[in-house]
Amino acid sequence: MLHWTVHLEGGPRRVNHAAVAVGHKVYSFGGYCSGEDYETLRQIDVHVFNTVSLRWTKLPPVRTGGRERPREVPYMRYGHTAVLVEDTIYIWGGRNDTEGACNVLYAFDVNNHRWFTPKISGTVPGARDGHSACVLGKAMYIFGGYEQLADCFSNDIHKLDTTTMSWSLINARGTPARWRDFHSATIIGTKMFVFGGRADRFGPFHSNNEIYCNKIKVFDTETNCWLNTPTTQVMPEGRRSHSAFAYNGELYIFGGYNARLDRHFNDLWKFNPEGFFWKKVEPKGKGPCPRRRQCCCMVGDCIILFGGTSPCPEQGMGDEFNLMDHSDLYILDFTTKQHPARPLSHQIKPLLPFWRRVLWKGFYFCHLALLGQWVENKAGQQRMPALAQKPVTVQNHPQVTPSPASARGHVCP
Repeated sequence: MLHWTVHLEGGPRRVNHAAVAVGHKVYSFGGYCSGEDYETLRQIDVHVFNTVSLRWTKLPPVRTGGRERPREVPYMRYGHTAVLVEDTIYIWGGRNDTEGACNVLYAFDVNNHRWFTPKISGTVPGARDGHSACVLGKAMYIFGGYEQLADCFSNDIHKLDTTTMSWSLINARGTPARWRDFHSATIIGTKMFVFGGRADRFGPFHSNNEIYCNKIKVFDTETNCWLNTPTTQVMPEGRRSHSAFAYNGELYIFGGYNARLDRHFNDLWKFNPEGFFWKKVEPKGKGPCPRRRQCCCMVGDCIILFGGTSPCPEQGMGDEFNLMDHSDLYILDFTTKQHPARPLSHQIKPLLPFWRRVLWKGFYFCHLALLGQWVENKAGQQRMPALAQKPVTVQNHPQVTPSPASARGHVCP
């Protein structure tokens, strides 16, 4: 039984950011927050969440000393993607209010926290945001998004071979997925499963006649072919800016937004690629409120979900211009069975020895205080009779207890 086990507040307030899990840590890159200055060009910020200590830290900005060095560090942006290949995180795409969209590939070394720009070749995708990126082996696949120069939605698939740092445009066969942005693309086996996103009824160009597809489209990376897929009777509402992840060979989606329905979501759905059917999942515990443009990463058997934006409670469920940005974090545990109240699954159990140390230290200091009081009382009883007749003041040492660490529901035509 799935269970929402942890709810934290006070993290980075970010929307439309990108994140990736590395071991027991989650690295979050960029995004935006309402009210902040995004016209001044500055380095992208990097926040790291430790799933053991349940603490956020912000990495210091990279010192730039030469003319070329600043180009190796991406500027602050949103609508970009982040993927992990071995010990390197690749950041691609996204946009900024000053610079617009970007198509430079940036690399972040997780061992020394240094940025660099790999030397690339091949057919580089056009600058865009709202695309998807997923990894199979050492290859990164980019699909869709909104291209800045063409001023249209995309349904191209680009592949980056990280061993040769070469881009290629895949000549895909079959009936492709519609042009779209802010969808999700998830690798299961050797296939890429595309769901949701915002498209336009009249094709790749934006005419404000939005449609929100709720059909699954499947791309086979071995044959470079879009597959014909059956129609499912039960399926989630179409949406964009949702989260998607794979667990045990199945696809999950959470949240998102549908402008035609004027609705934000906080539902969780599971898709079985073998039987090709959807099922709504109802985890135990209190989960996130309806939202979009959040991030989620898998650490062990847990999903770390944080950030995003939601309608202000007094403004209803879908007003585009009355949104509140979140600084919260939730953990969805896939392993909770007999003990639904425990804070985390066994992947994050190293937190338990910390509290044991706190309790043992408290017991130790209390014991010392009581022992000191007993020794002083004993010494007072053994003093000279003349002194014994005088009043004796016994100083009671306070017990020391260490405090815990502060912690549009339209189907594609």
